[in-house]
Amino acid sequence: MSPPFGWWDKKAHRGTPVIVKMENPNWSISEISSPDDADEYGIGAGAGAGEEFAAAGRGPRKGARVKNAKQITWVLLLKAHRAAGCLTFLASAAVGLASAVRRRVASGRTDSDTTSSSDEESPVLRSRFYSCIKAFLWISVVLLSLEIAAYLKGWHLTAWEIQPLVLPSSFGVRGFLESLYTGWVRFRVEYVAPPLQFLANACVILFLVQSADRLILCLGCFWIRFKGIKPTPKGAIGASKDLESGGEDYPMVLVQMPMCNEKEVYQQSIAAVCNLDWPRSNILIQVLDDSDDPTTQTLIKEEVEKWQQNGARIMYRHRVIRDGYKAGNLKSAMNCSYVNDYEFVAIFDADFQPAPDFLKRTVPHFKDNEELGLVQARWSFVNKDENLLTRLQNINLCFHFEVEQQVNGVFINFFGFNGTAGVWRIKALEDAGGWLERTTVEDMDIAVRAHLKGWKFVYLNDVECQCELPECYEAYRKQQHRWHSGPMQLFRLCLPDIIRSEIGFWKKSNLIFLFFLLRKLILPFYSFTLFCIILPLTMFVPEAELPAWVVCYVPATMSFLNILPAPRSFPFIVPYLLFENTMSVTKFNAMISGLFQLGSAYEWVVTKKSGRSSEGDLISLMKKEPMQQRGASVPNFEAIAKEEPRPQKESKKKHNRIYRKELALAFLLLTASARSLLSAQGIHFYFLLFQGISFLLVGLDLIGEQID
Repeated sequence: MSPPFGWWDKKAHRGTPVIVKMENPNWSISEISSPDDADEYGIGAGAGAGEEFAAAGRGPRKGARVKNAKQITWVLLLKAHRAAGCLTFLASAAVGLASAVRRRVASGRTDSDTTSSSDEESPVLRSRFYSCIKAFLWISVVLLSLEIAAYLKGWHLTAWEIQPLVLPSSFGVRGFLESLYTGWVRFRVEYVAPPLQFLANACVILFLVQSADRLILCLGCFWIRFKGIKPTPKGAIGASKDLESGGEDYPMVLVQMPMCNEKEVYQQSIAAVCNLDWPRSNILIQVLDDSDDPTTQTLIKEEVEKWQQNGARIMYRHRVIRDGYKAGNLKSAMNCSYVNDYEFVAIFDADFQPAPDFLKRTVPHFKDNEELGLVQARWSFVNKDENLLTRLQNINLCFHFEVEQQVNGVFINFFGFNGTAGVWRIKALEDAGGWLERTTVEDMDIAVRAHLKGWKFVYLNDVECQCELPECYEAYRKQQHRWHSGPMQLFRLCLPDIIRSEIGFWKKSNLIFLFFLLRKLILPFYSFTLFCIILPLTMFVPEAELPAWVVCYVPATMSFLNILPAPRSFPFIVPYLLFENTMSVTKFNAMISGLFQLGSAYEWVVTKKSGRSSEGDLISLMKKEPMQQRGASVPNFEAIAKEEPRPQKESKKKHNRIYRKELALAFLLLTASARSLLSAQGIHFYFLLFQGISFLLVGLDLIGEQID
């Protein structure tokens, strides 16, 4: 006899026992098998019951699982709990981010709040440039309001054919707006769109030319790697036994360390230079201190005296009249009478720490190569992973050294001297006219003049010298301003000399068109004009168009090529692309000031150092086996380790710098992105949106460290 239908149905829908684990914001369900599991598949109640239930049309299919409402309710509740936990986390993160932004902005100072005239660019130039950007911003806001009103009314927005609107008989507010919008559409089609499209096409051509140059450089770098091309010295340094007496295999080397108020890094740099593996009798170290802070002067002088007592040939020089910045400092040091006894000079900035074998790997390239004037080493960075700003700088500089310097050094024997981590033949410096204080890029100046005299350069990609990257945006911005205004000053001064020089036609063309015009002038010009001005304007003047491949595909490809020398930085390819366009404002401003000799072109600000590589890094060298040689300059690491640490000063209060030009451009781009929604331009919208956010973050100084 079969059991009652209601009882069987209740047993069949009992469900699977479960264990519910709730961990905010995650959850999980574990099933427990039981003897009653067979009931859930309709096979455990006897044949009669199964036949009767199946005949009634209510039984589950064979092998089908039956879930009860209670279990489904638990699952839905747990999913809702998880979603609520995620929303709570996102809300708390957003509140925390907003609070951090509010605090940093509250402590911020605008870029017009300067303490000295040399701390920023010219106030006149700054106000003019800022006024132009503000004018673009206000025009875009007015146009956006007009376009939104037209869109809501269903008026004509974009087309080459103007469909005149039928004006109402009454001359009310609506009639005035309709006539105003019709007049604007006709005006932009006839007078605004043609010149804007012409300027856009010109910038696109420059963009493609510069991209082709970048691609050729990458192909050259690939060829160098594929063929294993590497500069090899014609001679070699003698055996280590010559270190005691020097010998002719060890030429006389002068080491210069220019510095100015850089008390964060002087100790480790002096120690690293004093540890160079070279005969004591054949090396002299000049610490060229231009500090105007008496405390810093005293500290550096004491450090030099300490190394003198340890046996190093090192001397301290301080100028009374500090003219010409770094070039004037080096020029003054080269005028010393004892410099005539030396054949080569190695230059290291205050934050550079060469390896002990630096001279042994660079000086041999000069042997039996009388045409060689410079050997340049590569930079490596001790703080490249410190924050997002240093990571993005590392991408740029890796491409510069791995691709630009290496390709130019191998194929044309010329590149710009990087100002440090290089060894010069003193005869080449004198033949080129010595150090000149006429620009803020004295390193590029001396390199160009030496190239015009016929001297050749060698770049060693496998010889690295450690240094620091700027960790705050303010320091990086000032550095980039100097690096991009100086070449334009130099181009104006050197152009007549390049034309009159006796070097070949192709070398002259390379200097004028590639080295100066394409890579120093055209790059910042089109980058700022195309992506920060023309692209937003095309949203309000849709008759002038920029194709999607210009906005997205070509920039993405170029960013991909730039990031190849630093493969670990691939996750930052999108921030890198956006940040490079953001920096185009500073670079364009610097290029204009250098080209037209504006006030800010001649301002020199020492890049702020943080001293990331401290004495602890030098003490760690004790674990390795140092080269202990009689007659060589060997540092006393034990003395450094046992030395009592100096009392730490109270930390200075940090603040943010608010950059008005970047903020104005941020709102301009965000306004243009809102306008692009009316035209349903997907790629343009996303590019303008994220580029505007990038300008906003930089304008609020939310990238990098805060300023002391």
